[in-house]
Amino acid sequence: MNKTTEQAYVIGIYHHRKTHKYDALESFDEAKNLTQTAGAVLMGDIFVEIRQFNTATFLGKGKVEELKERFAIIKPDLIIIDTDLTPVQNRNLEKTWQIRVVDRTGLILDIFAQRARSKEGKLQVELAQYQYLLPRLIGAWTHLKKSQGGIGFRGPGETQLEVDRRRARERIVMLKKNLERVTRAREIHRNKRQAVPIPTVSLIGYTNAGKSTLFNSLLKAHELAEDKLFATLDPKTKRLRLPSGQIILISDTVGFIRNLPHQLIESFKSTFEEVADSDVLVHVIDASHPDRTQQIQTVEQILKELGLSNKPIIKVMNKIDLIDKEQEKSHFDESKELLSRISSLKEIGLDDFQTKIETTLNKHYYNVMNLLIPHDKGKILNDIYTHGSVMESENIEEGTLVTVNLPQKWKNKYAEYSTLTRT
Repeated sequence: MNKTTEQAYVIGIYHHRKTHKYDALESFDEAKNLTQTAGAVLMGDIFVEIRQFNTATFLGKGKVEELKERFAIIKPDLIIIDTDLTPVQNRNLEKTWQIRVVDRTGLILDIFAQRARSKEGKLQVELAQYQYLLPRLIGAWTHLKKSQGGIGFRGPGETQLEVDRRRARERIVMLKKNLERVTRAREIHRNKRQAVPIPTVSLIGYTNAGKSTLFNSLLKAHELAEDKLFATLDPKTKRLRLPSGQIILISDTVGFIRNLPHQLIESFKSTFEEVADSDVLVHVIDASHPDRTQQIQTVEQILKELGLSNKPIIKVMNKIDLIDKEQEKSHFDESKELLSRISSLKEIGLDDFQTKIETTLNKHYYNVMNLLIPHDKGKILNDIYTHGSVMESENIEEGTLVTVNLPQKWKNKYAEYSTLTRT
């Protein structure tokens, strides 16, 4: 999309058998925000209730004609429909309206393409785009249905179609190979990191919940943190020293969104693997958002689809500076959970939040051990102090007796020094 000149008209969709009207309206509002995030000017919108989907144009014939007359007057540059269209539906609407039509998935992919900065991010987005475009490329030639061969249908149409299809598929194969190389390099780096266990905490949540601002506030970093959907796309990981002195790795990840395109989930597997390797997930929630309950459910559903529901998860209500006391009370009464309350921007509640991380790690990541380290094993004692949390230490004749919280991964590593002397 041309970020400076395109004027977009957004169509919201509601079908009572497919979704609740409130959810459809929320998705419609989100589509308008996504349109502006993509760089287009929102020149108009309409919320359409339909009784039955039209296989050819998605919308009913009457509504298509009505909108055709409207578009002929206001002349938008493109139409954005807040649903996923089939290639045939997309092509038929464009042919009828004589205007470019973009569905929800196409819009999100466009934003991801703008946001990608790293080599891996760009490869992931390009792969997702090609996987999305390939059936649409073929669909654009459906008026030559017999162009696969046969008398009267051999010629330029078939040649161009086959060339386009072949190039797209070749590009997909190449992108997958490049991503595999990047993924292997990431895996090598991850294995090296895990050789010296440092707990990893990943910030997850709905897009624009304030993950990047929280990341910056904790680290005093200066990463991109905008009040926009998908302001962060490429994940970042840095070391953070908690108030107790404990060192962790904290990662800022891509935001989730309802109806996240399956092409993106497939392409961003390596990114989600980083989340899967995390020891603790921090679910950042925008307390000020009127649709926060739906956003929470969306994030939880995606985690379930990725097989991450069993991970230790800390829920954090962010942006409490934007709500009043009555709203805050209702938020926490309805949740029935002991949630951390913070403002990343105002740096409110960050100490308590970090204490919550420590408590969660002590419960799920560390293992309390009593060890007797001989005096001639100074390096081992040094490793224990470096990578564990020593609670008690005493020098006795046989060596140094320590009670220490060590990563569970190291439980067997020091099993030979385990002792029951201190309980």
